[in-house]
Amino acid sequence: MKKKILIFGATGFLGRNLKNDILKKNIFKITCIKKNKNNFNASLLEKKLKSKKFDFVINFAGNINHANKFETYKAHYNLVKNIVNYIKKTNSGYLIQSGSSLEYGRRASPQGENDKCIPNSHYGKAKYLSTKYIIKNLKKYIIIRPYQVYGPFQKKDRLIPLTIDSCLKNKKFSCTEGSQKRDFLFIEDFIELISRILKAKRLKPGIYNVGSGKPILVKNIVALIRNKIGKGTPMYGKIKMRKDEIKVLYPNLKKTKKVFKWKPKTNLKKGIIKTINFYKRQIKIK
Repeated sequence: MKKKILIFGATGFLGRNLKNDILKKNIFKITCIKKNKNNFNASLLEKKLKSKKFDFVINFAGNINHANKFETYKAHYNLVKNIVNYIKKTNSGYLIQSGSSLEYGRRASPQGENDKCIPNSHYGKAKYLSTKYIIKNLKKYIIIRPYQVYGPFQKKDRLIPLTIDSCLKNKKFSCTEGSQKRDFLFIEDFIELISRILKAKRLKPGIYNVGSGKPILVKNIVALIRNKIGKGTPMYGKIKMRKDEIKVLYPNLKKTKKVFKWKPKTNLKKGIIKTINFYKRQIKIK
């Protein structure tokens, strides 16, 4: 019998790629929940889903705009509480929660799962509150903390798709001086990890970092994209660095690699080329 999986945020970047992968392989039965202005309280979930029991509940939902404190907490922490309550009432299985590297705050890299979390943003705090709530109220959970995941279907307000789109259209575009070092993971490697979790015979509840483990200068990412496309003009330094900007950010992946026998397979150049080709098709560049 196919495992039953409930996905929150199936129209977003992570959720859409996961849904497409599951549908392609046809090995799980999935139910998808789209974003709702009420974020689905427990009673609404029960009414909509008729108290169905799932083997996995995956939460990739959230508010991508973190400027509004109230909306950020509502979209992340409040939603998690409702999902946890639903899982408990229906006796569903594991919750796979997408946490955030920003839960660590300004901890020095490489950041490890046992590091003390001192988040310094609304988003990081909302995600960390969610983590604590899950650990306190559930026995079956996997909290993944992704770093910079990129690839097809990502919104164009993020660094890599924004740069690709601007270069394909031969535009000038503003960016920081690019002296920050960030960790970038191709979406196919991220989905491969989720697939391993879903197919595992036994799972150890816990927090797991997800990334490439290989930080790179932001300006080098921009230059790589510019060189592959052959046009576009990055205007370095036009965007000022935030005062609280973390200069170097990347994860320790030892725990994730050991537990799930997983490691990233797609090198940065290959992932960037795949992503460029996707957006070429999107905007019909000939």
